[in-house]
Amino acid sequence: MILKNINEEQNNSRLDQAATFLFKDYSRSQIQRWILQGNLLVNGEILKAKDKVHTGDEISLDPVFENRVSWEGEDIPIDILHEEDDFLIINKSPGLVMHPGAGCHDGTLANALAFHFPDLKQLPRCGIVHRLDKDTSGLLVVAKNEKFRNFFVNKLQEREVFKQYEALVVGQVIGSFSIDDPIERDPRNRVKMRVTDFGRDALSHVSLIKFYEGYSHISIEIETGRTHQIRVHLSNQKLPIIGDGLYNPRNLIAKNTSDSLITYIQNFSRQALNASKIRFPLIKGGGFFEFQIDLPEDMQRLIKELE
Repeated sequence: MILKNINEEQNNSRLDQAATFLFKDYSRSQIQRWILQGNLLVNGEILKAKDKVHTGDEISLDPVFENRVSWEGEDIPIDILHEEDDFLIINKSPGLVMHPGAGCHDGTLANALAFHFPDLKQLPRCGIVHRLDKDTSGLLVVAKNEKFRNFFVNKLQEREVFKQYEALVVGQVIGSFSIDDPIERDPRNRVKMRVTDFGRDALSHVSLIKFYEGYSHISIEIETGRTHQIRVHLSNQKLPIIGDGLYNPRNLIAKNTSDSLITYIQNFSRQALNASKIRFPLIKGGGFFEFQIDLPEDMQRLIKELE
């Protein structure tokens, strides 16, 4: 994976023009193919060649997997909640990487989709139009054709896709509040994001579902889809997600936590974060599709331990 940042010279330029300037070893036509195939992302998101980029945007290029059709299908189980002619709704399990890339060459959701739905190999990223972190579980939309893929990506950019998550965090949340803190890549650790005045806008809305002594079960609605947005926003608010090894590396424990609960929390194997609800417009006419799921078993067991 090659990472570059847009500087002031490329500010407000087309993505393909800026990327061609940044990645001088490749032609503009090659850059345009990589944008179309999903090899070139802006802040972790799929954009179009004509979309504008701005100072500070991070451009990531994965030139290794140029041919999407070459991704081999693997018989990996996937939980399909709903299927339409245009899309699938997947309940992604924790631990499942979205697609092949640097450091993960197989065993991904894309490989599973290529096996169960071979026609998806003709689409960029096997139809995956938005992402969940490896250890985040929950609802995911997969496009089955180019028309819906373009439609959904546009709706994401226009902020017409409603996404709601649930998390279990250390600390007390009272009522509801919004987090409007810009986010950028941490220059000292390229794996992490951080809150900074110079980052891209990021807006999250937090509401308490239930408080346990020292811990909170919360709902988070996001208006933007920045990389690690929920995790970094909550960590910056001193409300780290239980099990988040990147933004809660010390696995903080609330005061007066019993020894048995401390052990359970310290052994929780992933961030307690689930994409629980998604709503997006119909491709024709008015109205919306809306899907909602219960928490996965591991988070339900954690809640029982917290009670």
